[in-house]
Amino acid sequence: MIVPAYLPYYVVAGTAGMTATFLFGVNSALRNAGWAAHERTAAVRPVAVTILGWLGLTAALALNDAYRGAADHLPTIQYGIFLPILIGGFWIWRSPRLARIIESVPQHWLVGVQFYRALGAIFLVLYGMGKLPGLFAWPAGLGDVLVGVLAPVIAIAYARKPDEDADLVYAWNLFGLADLIVAVTAGFLTSPSPLQLFAFEAPNELISAFPLVLVPVYLVPASVLLHFASLRKLHRDALPEDNRVTARASA
Repeated sequence: MIVPAYLPYYVVAGTAGMTATFLFGVNSALRNAGWAAHERTAAVRPVAVTILGWLGLTAALALNDAYRGAADHLPTIQYGIFLPILIGGFWIWRSPRLARIIESVPQHWLVGVQFYRALGAIFLVLYGMGKLPGLFAWPAGLGDVLVGVLAPVIAIAYARKPDEDADLVYAWNLFGLADLIVAVTAGFLTSPSPLQLFAFEAPNELISAFPLVLVPVYLVPASVLLHFASLRKLHRDALPEDNRVTARASA
């Protein structure tokens, strides 16, 4: 398996850019919401440490081939995908502190930031080079591009008419989650492992090797958690005002 020379730069730059944009955006949102400097620091610092630590750990494991698939043993990549989703999802729905942060971040920003999903076009490029099987590249690439391109469109629509376009945000979130489910499923079914059912002549080897493996073990969970945060905010905004006040007080 030969990794294209440009791929590490593309994936690493995209991952770093997405992470920096997210942290900068959260800090800016809290400042615009009127949080004092010490409050912002106390809120953003643990978030930044957690995210950067997670990124560093996944990158180190990827560089040491911890996720690389093989036909004769069960895959390990599922741990990198699902553990962050389970842990992050629990905190999004159960942590009052995180709920307060999410409440301060505008809904249109939670949606619009996922414009980075359009970087999934790389799957189609790699398919065209014969590096990825079409059964994975087409649904994963087209789905990500569509979700990413729609993100700023939905965000702008919601920012203009939040009362009318909440259902649009809800539908976009469900579509974005469905896209990730399809991509992950296709990845398992086309990658070398006892679970592989397709693409035996040209298996999906790149997706479990550095740098492309950062997509399923970092960007996919991050995208899922952003969808969860958006849905959580929609749920809170749909509550009667008295219930929202009670929820803020408990935070």
